[in-house]
Amino acid sequence: MKTKVIKIGNSRGVRIPKSLIDQSGLKTEVELEIDHGRIIISPISRNRDSWEISFQKMAKNKDDILLDNDSLLSQAKWDKEEWEW
Repeated sequence: MKTKVIKIGNSRGVRIPKSLIDQSGLKTEVELEIDHGRIIISPISRNRDSWEISFQKMAKNKDDILLDNDSLLSQAKWDKEEWEW
């Protein structure tokens, strides 16, 4: 698809058709980068947005146990026996 670069104040811009916006998942903020002379426009990912829901599901399924509990126990032993307060 061809489009024109237009003047916007002291900058330049490109109008992106709604169909491309919808397909790309772009929202109000985007990330711009240059790669081999091309401008890449990407949606900003909010990786941590869904963490709270995932943590709730883990707790419900009792899948939120501490995996390295043994190392914590040995550390507690070291604190009691070898550390000087």
